[in-house]
Amino acid sequence: MSTILATGASHTWKKLGLAIAPQNEISWMTHYAGPSFAVSDGDAVRIFVTGRDSLNQSRIGIVEGTLQSSGLTVTRIAEKPVFDLGDLGCFDESGVSYPWLVKHGDRLYMYYVGWTAGGRTRFQNFTGLAISTDDGMTFQRASRVPLLDRTEEEPYGSGSCAVWIDAGGWHMIYTAFAPWRATPSGPKACYRLKEALSDDGVNWHRTGRVVIDFMSPDETIIGKPMLIKDPQNYKLWYSHRGDSYRIGYSESADGVNFVRKDDETGIDVSTSGWDSQMIEYAFVFDHLGSRYMFYNGDDFGRTGLGIAIFSQ
Repeated sequence: MSTILATGASHTWKKLGLAIAPQNEISWMTHYAGPSFAVSDGDAVRIFVTGRDSLNQSRIGIVEGTLQSSGLTVTRIAEKPVFDLGDLGCFDESGVSYPWLVKHGDRLYMYYVGWTAGGRTRFQNFTGLAISTDDGMTFQRASRVPLLDRTEEEPYGSGSCAVWIDAGGWHMIYTAFAPWRATPSGPKACYRLKEALSDDGVNWHRTGRVVIDFMSPDETIIGKPMLIKDPQNYKLWYSHRGDSYRIGYSESADGVNFVRKDDETGIDVSTSGWDSQMIEYAFVFDHLGSRYMFYNGDDFGRTGLGIAIFSQ
């Protein structure tokens, strides 16, 4: 396995508060403002947000605002989602979520999670792909079937991912479902992070290599990868859960072998308020010379999307 546990001095994130709350008047995000992807543009930011409606269906919409070290000022929330539910019977009929965007030539690739409600496990997740040719104003599905479908080696599903391009081609760290666990309260999902490679961003080879593995029998979930390549190394954040969700952190010199440094994440639950029970789904980005993190708090986004700024 590629995961090593290390200890050391912590990084520090200063919380700036709740940035985006669910909006009763916006149909696609009445009940949740969940996992996000932010694009910096001058002093403004464009945030692709996963919202949920009153039927617990998730869609991806756009929130725009200006961002300074004091926090986010929202200037516009799109009335309609930029990416909607899939066709009835398809893998994403119940929702689309967890956007990850990659600019490639004149196209914008959006990797996402499609899910279907129901069954003995309550839901099924699969990774999909949509493509925009108008800089993210609209998206069309690359296919009505998952980008990472079931295989004999991975029959349980796939989830959120981080994708980047370098001289070696396209790279993906994705959430790979493991066998569900039976518990007194019902089936419990299990997943961790694995690697996939591609020449074109559409056709992917899953290597089977585990990037971040469980550290104990009590840890059953590692997902929502978030990767940044800095000059000195690769930094990878993820959500992990034992009793409740926390944000984890790891580093790699080569983008392949990551050293797990959860004690250096530098952000945890608050003593009270909207993120006092759990934090998860980090998205980290640079804006006007500072590094920011969007993240969710209690109940996976029901309380909204918060923001923090990195301080060395």
